[in-house]
Amino acid sequence: MERDREHVRSAFDGWKYRHYFQFDSVKTANVDSTSDGPTASKQVKIDIKPAGLGAAELKKLVAGYVVEEMLPISTVDSESFRRIIDKIPIKSGVRLPQRKSFSEYLEREYDIMNSYLKATLEEGKTFFLGVTVHWINSTLQRNKAALACKRIKGSHTFDVIGAEIEEIHSTYGLHGKVVATVADNASNFAKAFRVYQSCDLESESEKEDDEEEPTFTDVINVLSAPSTEGQVSLPPHYRCASHTINLISTSDVEKHLNSSAETKSVYRSSMAKCSALWTKASRSTLAAEQVEEISRRKLMVPTSTRWNSLYEAISRILTIPSNELNPMCVKLGIKCFTEKEYQFLKEYISVMKPLTVALDILQGDECPYGALLPTLTSLMSKTLALKDDLSKMTATLPDVIVKAIKTRFNAVLESQEGRLAAATCPKFKLRWLRDECSRVQVKELLITECRTTAAATAEVPQDSQTPASPDKMDFFDFEIQPRESFSAENEVTDYIRSGHELEILNQFPKVKKIYMKYNTPTPSSAPVERLFSLGGLVLSPKRNRLSDRRFEKLLLMRYNHCPVSTLKLA
Repeated sequence: MERDREHVRSAFDGWKYRHYFQFDSVKTANVDSTSDGPTASKQVKIDIKPAGLGAAELKKLVAGYVVEEMLPISTVDSESFRRIIDKIPIKSGVRLPQRKSFSEYLEREYDIMNSYLKATLEEGKTFFLGVTVHWINSTLQRNKAALACKRIKGSHTFDVIGAEIEEIHSTYGLHGKVVATVADNASNFAKAFRVYQSCDLESESEKEDDEEEPTFTDVINVLSAPSTEGQVSLPPHYRCASHTINLISTSDVEKHLNSSAETKSVYRSSMAKCSALWTKASRSTLAAEQVEEISRRKLMVPTSTRWNSLYEAISRILTIPSNELNPMCVKLGIKCFTEKEYQFLKEYISVMKPLTVALDILQGDECPYGALLPTLTSLMSKTLALKDDLSKMTATLPDVIVKAIKTRFNAVLESQEGRLAAATCPKFKLRWLRDECSRVQVKELLITECRTTAAATAEVPQDSQTPASPDKMDFFDFEIQPRESFSAENEVTDYIRSGHELEILNQFPKVKKIYMKYNTPTPSSAPVERLFSLGGLVLSPKRNRLSDRRFEKLLLMRYNHCPVSTLKLA
């Protein structure tokens, strides 16, 4: 009887474990079909799967969703959201915390991210800072992170801006590591870097006059504010190339087109009709439907804060043939475009296209500073090549644009930093230079920089070893072999003759160091503009009680892809 009970219990346990575990397909050992031996036994592979998510995993997943999608923290209190969470297999007793506890969890995740970022930045040598920080690691991979997005109350004077940047540098231990700071051309930013920058580090780009975007200072605030003279030290300032090109495509071009009577009339009339079309299509749903019915696309409306928007908006209008555009204008109650105006817009877009292509290149996150001079060189040559295809209305426009580029980028075109950055980019090397004399000059500049780098990183000679003690005989007292001396000329020559892949720099250690030093900055402040655009999604009208500090933390966690489990900083 006892034996029967043991047999039943054994059979039940086998049934229980067979249904608790998930079995993979049964694998049978290979057996020779001609063999008369016994059949090989079956080998079972057991795959034990977890019963459900733990508390830490659940919070991490929900935090990633809230941060990445920029949702309010009160999402975790939503009944509909909790009903979705209840459908996820979780371990017994695990519950998603309420808003207060979840906020504390996000605070801890932010502190972890901040500590991780500080530790990563401590390992580097040089950085570019513009509230976002960019660096290149030893494998030549570009990295970026957001450091701050602070709200500055009161007057945005140069001393206030300088003090804020200094504080960010101190927080992350970046003093002496920042190669350059890229900012727009506002005079308060330019003055902050000019006043608080050491004379020996002063960027050549700051020597030009600050004639644009004047700012007005509240004298009472300046006199009552504590003095920061001698306390703030800022790195060199590079003006944003994208902002400068945008000024050329708007201010300089508009000034020229309004300078003569012939171009002024056609320019103003054509732009006025384009503006009327944009206004009508954006304010009337019926007009928007009529435009979309004819053009099969919606019109784009230009905005002053987005570069290239005017070009893209006019290009969208010109996709509509003139024989369809004017009937559409009649339906909308707008003046029709004359043949001369339509032709002017086509030539205007043709001349402006190289500028927009250059803007797209320089605004890329992966664009190194070394791309600036080759881009400007190609921009000028491609713009001048358009002259033969233009009518009298726009024939002088290419010359005006090239002259504006040379004027606004005068210091950059002659800067050693820009030339070294371009020359150490394998994609460009010396190919962007138009004459042999310039190529020889830049090559000599690179050789000189290689010598300086080699001298600064010289290793201790092998023959300067610690002498042996008197009681020990140097049994193998052979003549010391002379070390092979470094030749900057050979390394630079071999580098110029090598391929164009970025990885080729690993074969030339001195050139690689120069590349990492001068190409760490980006030529544009577009990464900061993207940070601000994310800020608009976080600080929505429904979240008007969000504190400044909470707003900054959520924004930085979103930009840096936090929680820290998903943060990958090489």
